[in-house]
Amino acid sequence: MAQYWIQKALKKHKRGTLHKQLGVPMKKRIPKKLLSKIKSAEVGKRVRNPTKTGKRRIKVTGLLKKRAVLAHTLRGFK
Repeated sequence: MAQYWIQKALKKHKRGTLHKQLGVPMKKRIPKKLLSKIKSAEVGKRVRNPTKTGKRRIKVTGLLKKRAVLAHTLRGFK
């Protein structure tokens, strides 16, 4: 059985690291507003969380931004 391309791409990623960085519990979904805010921010800046889940202020790093963009993209898949 052939593997899908996304399965190969996600093999190297650790499960739950974005949740830990943002302070969102694993059982809750990461809010779309927060992902898009991180996605649009510059690296090195601090972002204020527009929702009530997770940390209030988050420093945007390169790795955090990559994870947020991937999560935002994967959210559209079914």
